[in-house]
Amino acid sequence: MDVFPASLLTNLSLQLGQFPSGLEDAVEAINNPINGFAWGWPTVILIAGTGILLMVGLGFMPLLRIPYGVRMLLRNPTSSSEGEISPFQALMTSMAATIGTGNIAGVAVAIAMGGPGAVFWMWLIAIFGIATKYAEALLAVHFREVDPLGNHVGGPMYYIRNGLGPNWAWLGGFFALFGMLAGFGIGNGVQSFEVSSALATIGIPRLLTGVVLGVLVFGVIIGGIKRIAQAASAIVPLMSLFYVIACLVIILSNISEVPAAFSTIFSNAFTGEAAASGTLTQVILMGFKRGIFSNEAGLGSAPIAHAAANTNDPVRQGTIAMLGTFIDTLIICTMTALVIITTGAYQSGESGSDLSIAAFNSGLAGSGWVVTAGLVVFALTTVLGWGFYSERCTEYLFGVQAILPFRLVWVAVVVIGAVAGNRGVVWDVADTLNGLMAIPNLIALVLLSGTVFRLSKNYRFEED
Repeated sequence: MDVFPASLLTNLSLQLGQFPSGLEDAVEAINNPINGFAWGWPTVILIAGTGILLMVGLGFMPLLRIPYGVRMLLRNPTSSSEGEISPFQALMTSMAATIGTGNIAGVAVAIAMGGPGAVFWMWLIAIFGIATKYAEALLAVHFREVDPLGNHVGGPMYYIRNGLGPNWAWLGGFFALFGMLAGFGIGNGVQSFEVSSALATIGIPRLLTGVVLGVLVFGVIIGGIKRIAQAASAIVPLMSLFYVIACLVIILSNISEVPAAFSTIFSNAFTGEAAASGTLTQVILMGFKRGIFSNEAGLGSAPIAHAAANTNDPVRQGTIAMLGTFIDTLIICTMTALVIITTGAYQSGESGSDLSIAAFNSGLAGSGWVVTAGLVVFALTTVLGWGFYSERCTEYLFGVQAILPFRLVWVAVVVIGAVAGNRGVVWDVADTLNGLMAIPNLIALVLLSGTVFRLSKNYRFEED
């Protein structure tokens, strides 16, 4: 006799996942106008413009110094360095938070809604996002503090307050507020929802998925940044390599379609063809949104992890941080996109993780489990990484005494997100919170760009 009958768990998941009558409409009514502001053209221009300003002001140094960043990543910290985790662990923690459903489900959503051309705009925002991520980490280390527990803390809220002065502390407070809330969307609810959706296709009840994820997450985040970094450093490199190899197998099996795939991406990037709305605006916005969702350059999340790095030089850590954007979007997201396009699955009408699974099954019969496994592992690490980000934002707002209550609420939302009722509502709310989080950070990056340029100019790369 089954102690927990699958049918009982399934029915309970469905009941929990049902929004009360009218609630879904109410959420959309509140969210849509805010989303129109947070992710309208002014924000898109601010994101792109900040990346361009930093890249040009740095003389395209971030692109030219990618090999240098790799060398610094492999170098051990010096004895005089301060911080809780190694530079490698800081990068893995930040990538744990970015390599998630954005690389699998997010790319699929971009292609389903914006057509193949959206991939081009993902690439473009990622290229300039390399400079943005560099600047964020540099400022995070340069303006970091030590909290009452002895931990190095930093990120936009700190470089706003310490870099721009007390008169700008309100802006740092807004970032921390939006960052705390955004974590529950982009880093928690969306992740557990997509995992439960993928596992539901093979008969696993959503509630069971949520409970198991919640237990795993609690077991790690209760140990703080060191345990999160240890888990990320063990999981992220191996799973990323495995996923890329799996993508390459399918791409190589459809190698004759690759030139046509790139041609479709470039041709559709400047037309409304294949976009759900039939407009170029939809193509660009979907590419930008999903690109930022995948690599988080400009959101201000990654520098929170890099502020804890065991390093004595902001520029060096910045060159390590920028590798995350390069690997995340220009490599892993591109692999997912090519699988979806070369197999022709993007014309199936599916979206999200369902589309990615369909693409893998189409490219190599029975390989859809790779997507499911990737979603589970990547989403778990994303929830861990974002748990740390949101925790730091919560600490900034309410002090260290709020850490334990935050962790308990965070785990509860993992379970709730797994049984959420509507993919569209979940993603739309996450997008809104992302935009609100990005705005204070981008303003600070522009105002502190002189500091970024000065520290970078004075740094002697050749001595390393």
